[in-house]
Amino acid sequence: MKVLGLGDAVVDKYINKYTMYPGGNALNFAVFAKRLGQQAGFLGVLGSDQAGSYLKKVIDKLQIDSSHARTEKGENGYSKVKIVDNDRIFIGSNKGGVSAQNLLKLSAVDEDYLKNFDLIHIGLYGQVDHLLDKLQSLDLKVSYDFSDNFTNEKVDMLINKVAYGFFSLSGKSDEAVKSFLQQVYTSNNKVLLATRGSEAAIAYDGKRFFEKAATAIEKSVDTMAAGDAFITAFLVAYLSKQVGIEESMVKAHEFAAEICQLNGSFGLGVKY
Repeated sequence: MKVLGLGDAVVDKYINKYTMYPGGNALNFAVFAKRLGQQAGFLGVLGSDQAGSYLKKVIDKLQIDSSHARTEKGENGYSKVKIVDNDRIFIGSNKGGVSAQNLLKLSAVDEDYLKNFDLIHIGLYGQVDHLLDKLQSLDLKVSYDFSDNFTNEKVDMLINKVAYGFFSLSGKSDEAVKSFLQQVYTSNNKVLLATRGSEAAIAYDGKRFFEKAATAIEKSVDTMAAGDAFITAFLVAYLSKQVGIEESMVKAHEFAAEICQLNGSFGLGVKY
């Protein structure tokens, strides 16, 4: 398949190590899809600072197509992170940096470019929600990560514009998750899926529910981007017609466990 991450490429600054790692939902999706053997692209707004320049080098090194990405003068998006007991704790950010200050606009050339992709993936923090109507009008297949910080208003506004929706619902019971997925599901959706950390993930296709337990990890190095890894592997497996929903969830859990053995989202950290 040919897939594209649309939105955020950021650096995660680990304050206890003075090291920044490349990340961001859209970039992680592209990198993980490439790692899983797909053609992948990234389209978003990078900063002109050290972080933005480094991200561009990483994107090029990993052979992610960024031919339509922009660079704007200013500070690239970043978050500040510390690790406690091998789990990442977010302690602040610059709220998207230049990507929030220079919202992405699509030209006719960009629109033609996007039509080459089988799937466009967007995340809650990607600063590109305003493009969903255009993507829908272009009849593009879209997946969206609502993460764990969504509001009911956000879901109501966006859910019918995406084919695949993902939610992080850690701590929620089976019954609560199923009720939520069933309630928000629309006729435009193909699959809605909720991850719950180490608890079983639950998917809903409008007719039935699917549950798969997480892959046991003896010890993780860093849980950063585990959710992004799960989403990417699920979509790659399911949309490339390799397997059905349950089997795709198994592959997603396995890939997420693999990514938890890397520092940051996918390694490649540098001092800052």
